[in-house]
Amino acid sequence: MIFPFSSDLVGYLAAFLTTTAFVPQAWMTWRRKRAEGVSLGMYIILVTGIMLWLIYGLMLHALPVIIANMITLVLASFILVMKLVYK
Repeated sequence: MIFPFSSDLVGYLAAFLTTTAFVPQAWMTWRRKRAEGVSLGMYIILVTGIMLWLIYGLMLHALPVIIANMITLVLASFILVMKLVYK
């Protein structure tokens, strides 16, 4: 064994870090009620990709992938909606 920890632990840690990376942007967008500097095209592609990762995780029954992408989808969708509402 190369790594002394489980692959699920790595998955949960990666999920936690990549998901929480969206929190500062979502918080700033909510606080300022504007999404300046946020690319509409990038967030449309990102939200679509996150939905596909969620479907993939569901197909594999991979709990770290499912949890991370459910939360990330909510955060990224929130930022996308704020971008559309506060043009």
